[in-house]
Amino acid sequence: MAIPLCLFLRKYSTFGLPLSPASALVIAVNTRLLLPNKLEGIGRFSFETLQRVVAAHPEHQFVYVFDRAWDERFITANNITPIAVSPPARHPLLWKIWLDYSLPRAIKQFKPDLFLSPDGFLSQQLHIPQVPVIHDLNFEHYPGDVRSSHSRYYRKYMPRFANIARRIATVSEFSKNDLAQQYGVDAQKIDVVYNGVTEQFQPALERDVNSFIKQYTDGQPYFLFVGAMHPRKNIQRLLHAFDLARKNIVKPHKLVLAGEKYWWNDDIRKSYERMEFRDDVVFTGRVSNELLVTALSGATALTFVPYFEGFGIPILEAFATRCPVITSNITAMSEVADDAALLVNPFSEEEIAEAMARVAQEPQLAVQLTEKGAARVKQFSWERTADALWKTIEQSLG
Repeated sequence: MAIPLCLFLRKYSTFGLPLSPASALVIAVNTRLLLPNKLEGIGRFSFETLQRVVAAHPEHQFVYVFDRAWDERFITANNITPIAVSPPARHPLLWKIWLDYSLPRAIKQFKPDLFLSPDGFLSQQLHIPQVPVIHDLNFEHYPGDVRSSHSRYYRKYMPRFANIARRIATVSEFSKNDLAQQYGVDAQKIDVVYNGVTEQFQPALERDVNSFIKQYTDGQPYFLFVGAMHPRKNIQRLLHAFDLARKNIVKPHKLVLAGEKYWWNDDIRKSYERMEFRDDVVFTGRVSNELLVTALSGATALTFVPYFEGFGIPILEAFATRCPVITSNITAMSEVADDAALLVNPFSEEEIAEAMARVAQEPQLAVQLTEKGAARVKQFSWERTADALWKTIEQSLG
């Protein structure tokens, strides 16, 4: 079957058919976390930021390096050349093989000027400037929260990556300071590129909210948690706090947990089984952005109280949909929320419960939080993220 000319040029231009002036850059990008229908955290950052960087700089060529067949939805412009490089890197041993052997050989033919890695992983065998986006160092503070094989890899290689990087991008001042302190990296080498929120996150129509409530909570108001049920998301204490809050809230509420149970463990399971009001806990599994907008728009509050975050995108998504926010007063969450949320000690179930009861029973407080959140979220956008990341790339190349 004949290959359409536009696809031929996109795939083969860097093999000797230059589409840009000699001064144009070739930037290789680690895109292995661009996974269809699985964009969480780093994947979301990668997709939202890269598509804007690429669109803003058509004079440059970008080589997207996947570890398996790519989805065409991620190839958003003609100045992207996608390649698939084996092996599929989903284990620490395979990460090293992919980064230090397969990737350098595969991109050599493109003669890249820089390697950009949104997941923070770098190659120790590349001799060009490299820029990682290191989102947080949770694994240094709570190594038991991730698989032991992953923890060993992160703790061994992340310090090396940080030191061989020409520059580092991270998503909060908290993470910048943490990187400097943990790895002895000069803070002047680290740039903060805050996350953003997509235009899709706006208050949903009332009929859609009513439909969600009817389907998921039997018509009752609800608190909402968004995210994978990873240990650092503090699900155990949130469940206990909800139990405490339910006893003090006049109008019965549900607790809706929107996210995968991938990290669901025995400790979380036992906490759930000991709950007095466990029948009022609703598990939706992973939800689409469309459904998430509706869920946030109708919630009494987003209860997002991890004990460690490098940023906390759900906070911005709640602000944008005019949902009151209860979040943690430590790591990056207080930096992101500022004074637009109720800040609580994530290690205190009583404090979390008190905040839940206040938002549920103090209408004026809820209104104040939504107004402050709507103002606060205007300071963040993926366009600003992309611009900041591009400045880091420019500085890396002098």
